[in-house]
Amino acid sequence: MYRLKRLLRRTRLAAVVALGIALPMIAPPAARAAPSGKPITIGFSMSLTGGLAANGRAALLAMQIWARQTNAKDGLLGRPVKLIYYDDQSNPALVPGIYTKLLDIDHVDLVVSAYATNMIAPAMPIIMAHHRTFLGLLGLAVNSQFKYNRYFAIGPTGGMHPKQSLSVPFFAVANAMTPKPKTIAFVGADAEFTNNAIAGAVALAKRDGFKVVYNQTYPPNTADFTPIVHAIAARHPDIVMVASYPPDSVGMVRAASEVGLKTRLFGGDMVGLQSTPIKAALGPLLNGVTDYDFWLPVKGYATPEAMAFLKVYQAQAAKEGVDPLGYYLPPFAYSDMQVLADAVTATKSTDDAKLAAYLRTHTFATVVGPIAFGPNGEWKAPRVLEAQFQGVKGHDVAQFKNPKTEVILYPPANKSGTLETPYDGAKH
Repeated sequence: MYRLKRLLRRTRLAAVVALGIALPMIAPPAARAAPSGKPITIGFSMSLTGGLAANGRAALLAMQIWARQTNAKDGLLGRPVKLIYYDDQSNPALVPGIYTKLLDIDHVDLVVSAYATNMIAPAMPIIMAHHRTFLGLLGLAVNSQFKYNRYFAIGPTGGMHPKQSLSVPFFAVANAMTPKPKTIAFVGADAEFTNNAIAGAVALAKRDGFKVVYNQTYPPNTADFTPIVHAIAARHPDIVMVASYPPDSVGMVRAASEVGLKTRLFGGDMVGLQSTPIKAALGPLLNGVTDYDFWLPVKGYATPEAMAFLKVYQAQAAKEGVDPLGYYLPPFAYSDMQVLADAVTATKSTDDAKLAAYLRTHTFATVVGPIAFGPNGEWKAPRVLEAQFQGVKGHDVAQFKNPKTEVILYPPANKSGTLETPYDGAKH
């Protein structure tokens, strides 16, 4: 009987082999191999303190989530990934030294930028001298000055006129007003981002036939914006366009309310008003402000992939004390890592020349949608929103989950309401 059973087993085995049936199909699945070996290091500076910290810390959390998820799978090229970063304190003067350390002392395998134009630009000479491929996180027209063929922008501005791309939606809203406004005032800090933004906006104003009645910059360390708003109000512009970083944006909104600024359209390129903590702090003072945005949980943006990421992010944000909703910068910081990882995986390399060649010629699937780069390293097609704060009451964070507090005015495909005009700071 024993010999018979053994013979039957051999017969079944022979039949399986003869039929070409793969034996592993009936074997238990092999466990996923954990990444091993020397880590692939990714270096960057980030604003974890100072005026840009509210967004910088949220961006870092998104990048850390990506790293943890990647290491929980196969890593990159079968190796774990490690983030090496330093606080630039929102101070552009510290950035060159940080990138010199990352490249010459830490010898990182890959390098990406800090968040924001003012932090990316000072890194560029160091990156270029080392011939490294560089992904820039939410920088406006940084490469217009450097024209570096290994720079790639991660952010929805861009096209062939990147300086103008941030302001195009604002002017689209202005041009649709009845009657069409005639005069415009520009104001912003004397810094890289605001100079680029205003240069682009001035070109659009000329194109559209607006008369510029005020165009002034202020020192980046300005704390009192009341005299500036008084000077603008004295010119009685139909439109006031502000290009500012978070501390300035807060100061300008508060000053506009204190002065009682009256104009038909107020806002434009004000960074910081997209940050949930800043929204909550300003509360009803935001009502009537019309400003750009990059990502909101609306049709065309709130994809399953984006919402899955935000679910993970929001679960950790409270513990880390960062932006609890994470609509503005975290999706792009996570996409930054996705693009870099896809290029490394496809080329099976961390070689900068190979990565740059691949980045120039491929489209990348990310949580903010497909990303493809033009010849200048910018997105081929900008995707900037223009929204107006409406119906903000009190300082509760939860209200900003409601799309009705930020009515989308542009692009037409995403329009969710109508412009409320005029802006009257005294009402807020």
